Amino acid sequence: MPTLAKLSPVVLTLLRIVPALLFMEHGLMKLVHFPAAQPGAPDPLPLILYIAALIEVIGGGLIALGLYTRIAAFICSGEMAFAYFMSHAPRSFWPGINGGDGAILFCFIFFYLVFAGPGVLSLDARRGRMTASRSAPVGGAASGSP
Repeated sequence: MPTLAKLSPVVLTLLRIVPALLFMEHGLMKLVHFPAAQPGAPDPLPLILYIAALIEVIGGGLIALGLYTRIAAFICSGEMAFAYFMSHAPRSFWPGINGGDGAILFCFIFFYLVFAGPGVLSLDARRGRMTASRSAPVGGAASGSP
């Protein structure tokens, strides 16, 4: 399966970008009713939902770009864990019944990204290459050996 292994960086990028864009959509639905108003969300939003929406839009955007990915993913994962236990779990133990399966999936995908990082196709990786090239000694050798 070496061919599949070669595609791993691309698949990690997709696993980062697609959920991040979906996450942003939830925040935009709460904040600006785009592409439509969030079903069941009160208008105006209570402070807790306003903060959640900001986390979803800003955190989702950072994760989609692959910028400050680990910290953004950690915060977004925590928000989803909090949302699950505050909103979904009291309705039923079972996620299929309480509507919390999306929150669980977001939580664990973002939690995975905390450890996996954004991958090579990200702004974090680009920043890392730029930083490494600036700190390399003259001649390009990074090891310090002659």
